[in-house]
Amino acid sequence: MPVSAPSPPRLQSPFIHRPINFTPSSSRFLSARNLRSPATSYPRIKAEVDTNTVVAISVGLASVALGIGIPVFYETQIDNAAKRENTQACFPCNGTGAQKCRLCVGSGNVTVELGGGEKEVSSCINCDGAGSLTCTTCQGSGVQPRYLDRREFKDDD
Repeated sequence: MPVSAPSPPRLQSPFIHRPINFTPSSSRFLSARNLRSPATSYPRIKAEVDTNTVVAISVGLASVALGIGIPVFYETQIDNAAKRENTQACFPCNGTGAQKCRLCVGSGNVTVELGGGEKEVSSCINCDGAGSLTCTTCQGSGVQPRYLDRREFKDDD
């Protein structure tokens, strides 16, 4: 009874179009002559992509693009704003740099009714009798500060 050699293993995969056969001769190095032969064919890889995969990849790419694009956009806008001169008049003080005192309503004096028809007039303690205070928005410059210029960034650690 003749003894036959065992058959080479055969691999199955859903991603490979045709099964790969392993033979003892395929494990040896291929010569340059064998590489040029047109008879050698390689298995094609078959990729099945459904619409959910396409949507997920598209959303991922869009998220990366926005995650990079938005900060770059804001940085360029900040740089461009720093180059432009700010000439907008301050809103609370109308560009004067001073606001009317709220305690004395701009008169510099405070009138207090004591009772019995008596009144006492004294100098305003809020504005020291000036009737106006330095604008807290523009710090007296009369120019409306830009958004980030109004904020004080303090490290309270």
